[in-house]
Amino acid sequence: MIQFNALFSKEIKEAIRDKRALMAAFTMAFLAPVMIFVMSKMAIKEAVETPPAYVNISGGEYAPALMKHLADDNVFPMSEVEDADKVMWEKRNIEVFIPADFEESLLAGTSINVVLRADYGEKAHQSIIRRVRDSVYSYSRQIGYQRIMMRGIDVKLLRPINLAEQDTQKPSSNATFISLMLSIYLLFGAFFSGLSVAIDTSAGERERNVLEILLCQPVSTMKVVLAKLFAATTIALIGVVLTLILSTIAVGFVDLSQLGLTFNLDMKTAISLLILLIPICFFASALQLFFAFNAKTFKEAQSLVSIIIMLPGMIPFALSMMNDRPQWLDWAPISGQYLIMEDLFKGDPVGFGVLLVTGAFTVLMTVILVKVMAERLKSEKVVLALS
Repeated sequence: MIQFNALFSKEIKEAIRDKRALMAAFTMAFLAPVMIFVMSKMAIKEAVETPPAYVNISGGEYAPALMKHLADDNVFPMSEVEDADKVMWEKRNIEVFIPADFEESLLAGTSINVVLRADYGEKAHQSIIRRVRDSVYSYSRQIGYQRIMMRGIDVKLLRPINLAEQDTQKPSSNATFISLMLSIYLLFGAFFSGLSVAIDTSAGERERNVLEILLCQPVSTMKVVLAKLFAATTIALIGVVLTLILSTIAVGFVDLSQLGLTFNLDMKTAISLLILLIPICFFASALQLFFAFNAKTFKEAQSLVSIIIMLPGMIPFALSMMNDRPQWLDWAPISGQYLIMEDLFKGDPVGFGVLLVTGAFTVLMTVILVKVMAERLKSEKVVLALS
């Protein structure tokens, strides 16, 4: 135990000594609240506000009523755009073509072809396209209802079924998009915060010949690996705690009531999240140490370990694309933690069995990685990067 404490103290001191690397390790903790705050503000603005949109309208003089309806929905012709914003709206080049026989076709009761032309693949255009489309469809429905009423037909005949939607989401459930972002950022924090320590204490020490000198001492390779693992995990846990605290503070400055949403993170949920993320912090650090020890150079270790950081983003994305996911994903590392975090944020009860199995499997994977590393460090080829 004395040897382990000495080794652990050495690793922590070396990690703290490099202030720049330490600040870089906590980048995710400071970046996550900013991203959550900015994206939440943008989501609220897009959902609540309807700023003026300007499109190239050809033939607007043939349909004054339609033009008024578009204006009521804050959609205006390009001629009304301010000079400061003119270049931006011309670049978007969203066009609406109204045929010259609009009024005649309207009186005759025939279909009218209004053309909406734009780059549908451009993300910046999608909100404007949706607004123009909805406005034209709304005007079309009004005309259709008026035609039916003029013929003495009740417009209710067009809606034989009235669907009443009831949201079963619990009042305690948090805002979905914030919960999704926070879950991913917490996983990223577990993988990113201990990254620099894991690389420096493995591949870095090998290049500085510190690892060779350390293993020449009367200490087991298992204790060396465990000391490095606990040091990297400690930094990772600090990063996760900072991410959780700062993100919760940042959300407090977002007025979610405009969307009819709330975000509450009580102490019980916060503690549950930390208990859930402790095994994943160990697993992330063990995985990074494993790949760093197997790399021949420090640069190669950086490249290999950097790929691992993609896992907290790729796995939740893959889960969101699955309608019927396999059962084993509920307790596999990363995916299991992510799914449990979803339930915690929703306020759904989390089964102790699922939590135990997920944590146990993650710990098992960590133990296997540690044992393999301890065995490989007994070989001079690995220590000296000869193979």
